[in-house]
Amino acid sequence: MDVSAMEPLLPEDRQELEDLATDLVAKANTLAGRLHPVMRASVGDLVRSMNCYYSNLIEGHNTLPIDIDRALNNDLAKEPERRNLQLEARAHIEVQQMIDRGEATSPALSVDFIIWTHRNFCERLPEELLVVDHPTTKEKIKIVPGELRKDHVRVGRHIPPDPADLPAFLKRFAEGYSSPHLSKLRKIIGVAASHHRLAWIHPFLDGNGRVTRLFSHALLRELDVGSELWAVSRGLARRVADYKANLQAADEPRRGDLDGRGNLTMSGLVAFCQFFL
Repeated sequence: MDVSAMEPLLPEDRQELEDLATDLVAKANTLAGRLHPVMRASVGDLVRSMNCYYSNLIEGHNTLPIDIDRALNNDLAKEPERRNLQLEARAHIEVQQMIDRGEATSPALSVDFIIWTHRNFCERLPEELLVVDHPTTKEKIKIVPGELRKDHVRVGRHIPPDPADLPAFLKRFAEGYSSPHLSKLRKIIGVAASHHRLAWIHPFLDGNGRVTRLFSHALLRELDVGSELWAVSRGLARRVADYKANLQAADEPRRGDLDGRGNLTMSGLVAFCQFFL
């Protein structure tokens, strides 16, 4: 599959998207400026737990906040399923904390960062959560932290790129969204668009949703819009059905001559960016 299959990378110029991006910058700056740095860091610790709780909900894992707090204190449940979900929650929080502290080894818009995020998240998971069923043979496949998938997959109606093509797609992804020709507002709109396109590429056997949300969190921070005070996952989880429906709609092919010039629907990408922002 040619990398042009995921074009367009960005929606066409739309005033409503620029207005949403401008509003997002204003609100983020107002929020960040209200707290002393020490208080901000303390509140950030609480928000990370909340972010993890909502990210788990999107995955269909309802881990109670009290269990998340206990996991952070190494107070793990005896029941295997509940304990595994606690470890999953703690893994998410620890990786986001590393991002918030600037401990990632590369900028968010890089193949290295995407692999770093998956590796650091999965290395913290119990073995039971590092296994998936092969989509056709149903044999158990072990997930290797940080390893791009080697199998073909299907996500609903969407068939992600061939495993052999993943490096090329990720390279184009990183280059396209980090172009120096993009204005600040276009880069912020690009956070929304890249969220969908990374999910569309589906680079790993499992953990793609979690990696994509952490990637968006990191990218917003680098653009001085995001912070430890608010979370992408919370907003998406509050409207999780709409989130998944908009993701799926943006997977669709172009709907005729009035729907952009790329392989994928422009109107679907615009609608997803509006929803995300």
